[in-house]
Amino acid sequence: MESWSSSAIQNSIRGSVCWRRRLFVLAADDLGIQLYQEIKEKVRASIRLQTTYSDDEIRTIIYEVLAQESKRRYIDVKTRKSLGQKVFYALRRLDILQPLLEDESITEIMVNGPNHVFVERMGKLERSREQFESKQRLEDIIQQIVGVVNRTINEAHPIVDARLPDGSRVNAVLGPVALNGPILTIRKFREEPISQEEMIQWGTLTQESADFLSRLVRQRYNIFICGGTASGKTTLLNVLSSFIPKEERIITIEDAAELRLNTLENVVTMETRNANVEGKGAITIRDLIRTSLRMRPDRIIVGEIRGAEALDMLQALNSGHEGSLSTGHANSCRDMLSRIETMVLMGAEFPLEAIRQQIASAIDILVFISRQKGGGRHVTEIVQILDIDGGNIRTEALFQWEKGELRRTEALLARHKGSE
Repeated sequence: MESWSSSAIQNSIRGSVCWRRRLFVLAADDLGIQLYQEIKEKVRASIRLQTTYSDDEIRTIIYEVLAQESKRRYIDVKTRKSLGQKVFYALRRLDILQPLLEDESITEIMVNGPNHVFVERMGKLERSREQFESKQRLEDIIQQIVGVVNRTINEAHPIVDARLPDGSRVNAVLGPVALNGPILTIRKFREEPISQEEMIQWGTLTQESADFLSRLVRQRYNIFICGGTASGKTTLLNVLSSFIPKEERIITIEDAAELRLNTLENVVTMETRNANVEGKGAITIRDLIRTSLRMRPDRIIVGEIRGAEALDMLQALNSGHEGSLSTGHANSCRDMLSRIETMVLMGAEFPLEAIRQQIASAIDILVFISRQKGGGRHVTEIVQILDIDGGNIRTEALFQWEKGELRRTEALLARHKGSE
């Protein structure tokens, strides 16, 4: 007969206990899901005949149903409260997304189908335990989000950009484009916009570079911010916009309105519109830029340049609208210039030298912001555009990232208007 040591016996008992605990947790989770579904269906049955209930009335009905259910089976106070909140979110908010949206430490929510939800917290990605009850439920939530801003998404038009009421950016993709289920990405924005002081505190800007950029904005330089995805371009654009004098008239143009210019009074906010189911009625960035020129703007702010609208933007900047701002995707300031050339060619056939002349005349300053591996964002380059030399755009770096910080170069701004 095989002999067992006391340590082996203890390990065996410990393993058995852990396995039983795991089975208990799994059973408890399944029981919780089943109870949640039952409570939700009973509440839905109670409100089905009337759709004008207020949020408080819905909550009252939910807890009445929970109280009745507690008479049949034991539900502790903590579970009752958690279930009530979860059912309320499912009926009147954005279901499992709502607690993630209310978590201030989360900056981005990524849903890869109903069973895979990821979040960015403090600059790092992690998987959430939350799951949608079905693919259809996720699609319903997407329709709910895009419907609020009069956008449409379906199999014929499976891609849409939208926004939440708080300004958070939303992108959704349905099948047949999305193969692993409906895809939803939400870039969250705080209730209070990030300030210059916070960007300095986090190391995104130095005090010197922030003062320099604020001076350029007030002196009506045309500034173009570039960087990669999620590098902080829109956040920096919002900060720079806060330096615009209050008496000026500003036109903002975006795919989905995100900018919050709380310090300004005379602001016109415009956003694009998708085509309808018949493929008509689309309003593009190009349309809005052309329209903005008839609105007597002091400055035009275009959230992001992605295509042929680059030509219209350059023409607007070259027609007396100094002090305008925009952003674009690029890997460096030099790369951004090449991308603008390509985008202009998407809209019209022009000689490359003529395009470069337009760029050199329209844009004064390029700012490059990058996202680091740890999640931090840093402005790593500020460049001035000088002129055309030998058919090429000549630039000069004013600030560069050296030895872990943004440092000013020896270059002067004497060639530019209003330089001190």
